[in-house]
Amino acid sequence: MSASVGRTGRTRKKSRLGYNILGLITFVVMGFPVYWMVITALRPSSEILSYDQKVWPTSVTLGQFRRAMDSPNFWDNTKSSIIISAGTVVLSIAIGLIAAFAVGRFRFWGRKPLMVVLLLVQMIPATSMLIPIYIQLNDMGALNQYWGVILVYAASTLPFTIWMLRGFIINIPQELEEAAMVDGNSRMGAFWRVIFPLLAPGLVATSIYALITAWNEYLFAYVLLQDNDKYPLGVWLLNFTTSRGTDYGALMAGSILTALPVVIFFLIVQRKVAAGLTAGAVKG
Repeated sequence: MSASVGRTGRTRKKSRLGYNILGLITFVVMGFPVYWMVITALRPSSEILSYDQKVWPTSVTLGQFRRAMDSPNFWDNTKSSIIISAGTVVLSIAIGLIAAFAVGRFRFWGRKPLMVVLLLVQMIPATSMLIPIYIQLNDMGALNQYWGVILVYAASTLPFTIWMLRGFIINIPQELEEAAMVDGNSRMGAFWRVIFPLLAPGLVATSIYALITAWNEYLFAYVLLQDNDKYPLGVWLLNFTTSRGTDYGALMAGSILTALPVVIFFLIVQRKVAAGLTAGAVKG
């Protein structure tokens, strides 16, 4: 019996070791492009263009970051990214929360078909809607306006926002809301005093999705905006690719500067994101 237990234990250790090695290999493969982007941003230009490339730079410089930040419209484009992303998050969460509460708490005709339609909308390629969206925004006078791009981004994130927030709302016992209403609160008062505080992890997790979608989007911003100072950072990166070639050092430095705000925000709220994703996945 003890020999059988010993063999089982050794088998489990070998299996665990195999999984750990596989996980380490996956981490290296997925993390190497990010590592190469970072060291390219830290290399001097002469070393970047050298045929003798090394895994670790022989010298480190911050000159690439200075050149990226001194490039045209960097600070204006940073402001544009913040305005567009913040507007998208606020609008999508405000509308998505109301819709998710209605779908999660009330029974009405067409509720299930609505949820199916939301899924189907997510499957439509965004590029296929570019021309009709452009025409519609042109008729509204929203071309080259921040609010036009925010409307498009918010509409693209709404289906996922509604689905995700609905999962959180379903997991909150309805008895809590009913008890608050018995104590004299209206339905809206019960929502704000009881339901809304409990939705904090879900709101954070959903906000991260909307933020990343708006921050990284390129095509719609490039087409719907026309002034160079209104472009977000995703379009700003085009400055480093010209007819004379690509400035790889400044491009990698600019890519790091573009990704850094989202990474920092995610690190700040990562605990609530993990809790939110787990809570929202219990029921559906």
